[in-house]
Amino acid sequence: MDEFLKSKTLHTTIAIADALSLAVVALMLTGALRDHQEDSYSLSTTTATLGGNGRACDEIYVVGEGETLHTISDKCGDPFIVEKNPHIHDPDDVFPGLVIKITPSSGGT
Repeated sequence: MDEFLKSKTLHTTIAIADALSLAVVALMLTGALRDHQEDSYSLSTTTATLGGNGRACDEIYVVGEGETLHTISDKCGDPFIVEKNPHIHDPDDVFPGLVIKITPSSGGT
């Protein structure tokens, strides 16, 4: 009977070690995914800021640190940002990471 308990304890210990290993791998993958998302966010912010096709801004714009709707409007040439973005309820409540639609008034689509 003593051998049976030792065997049972060994199997339980191995199962716990396997579960912990799986948890560590999951945490590592989550961290790697988070780093990838942050890199993607930085890339999309840079792309949106630099714009493409000769325009000041892309159609989808991610608000950066310290930006206001007024500064974005001036930079992107879109005076109607609030009207075209119904998810913006308060023009003063703009924060980094907010995604907005830009439609430049001069030569835009």
